[in-house]
Amino acid sequence: MTNHSLKETAAVALSLLDLTNLKDDCTEAQIESLCARAQTPYGNTAAICIWPRFVAHARAVLGSGHPVRIATVVNFPSGDMEVADVAAETREAIADGADEIDLVIPYRKFMAGSGKAVTDMVAAVRAECKGTVLLKVILETGEIKDAALIRRASELAIEAGADFIKTSTGKVAVNATLEAADIMLRAIRHSGRKVGFKPAGGIGSVADATLYLSLAETIMAPDWPMPSTFRFGASGVLDDILAVLGGTPSAPAAATSY
Repeated sequence: MTNHSLKETAAVALSLLDLTNLKDDCTEAQIESLCARAQTPYGNTAAICIWPRFVAHARAVLGSGHPVRIATVVNFPSGDMEVADVAAETREAIADGADEIDLVIPYRKFMAGSGKAVTDMVAAVRAECKGTVLLKVILETGEIKDAALIRRASELAIEAGADFIKTSTGKVAVNATLEAADIMLRAIRHSGRKVGFKPAGGIGSVADATLYLSLAETIMAPDWPMPSTFRFGASGVLDDILAVLGGTPSAPAAATSY
């Protein structure tokens, strides 16, 4: 971020973090720990991001109306489920207490030429996300790869009602990259709509976060990143954020998935 100290950037990154545990072997005890870690001495993360099966437990731990929002994932991570099943999964998650839905597009069908598959899926889940429930749409840019296709997937998701577009599941070999972020942010700007952006996977340090925040400010506007327009999906970056805010920054973390 331009003209911001590392500590100032860390404070911003904390407020934009979707603190994530999407490990296959996640437990209720780990969800309780995640809820606690999301509430730091320096402020709260924007959200936690967890498997649908843990949403009800997280809601019980946090209580109703807690400032830390509960995000969950649907059609995740494969993107291969049927639309009706994903809509049902979304309804159940919201009934359990989810505030935000992170939806994987059917990216394999899209790569095979079906833009309609993306539009139909996003529109169906959008219809389930009523009121203040946010819809974040995961493109899986590391699998799509092609710049023109990333741009088109971004456009389709935005047109079908995405509140955010998100790079990655964190479950494939290539997750968030600055190149994909550039394409997606430019698609948001060109749309003229209030749509947010979420890079996810491989963001392990405040230094990593700074690169994405600076890019967003360059393409969108200074101080554009805020919880309603920008999130980070990460599990490991919180340790570095807290170290920086506490005055003892750790070494940059190696890039990891969730």
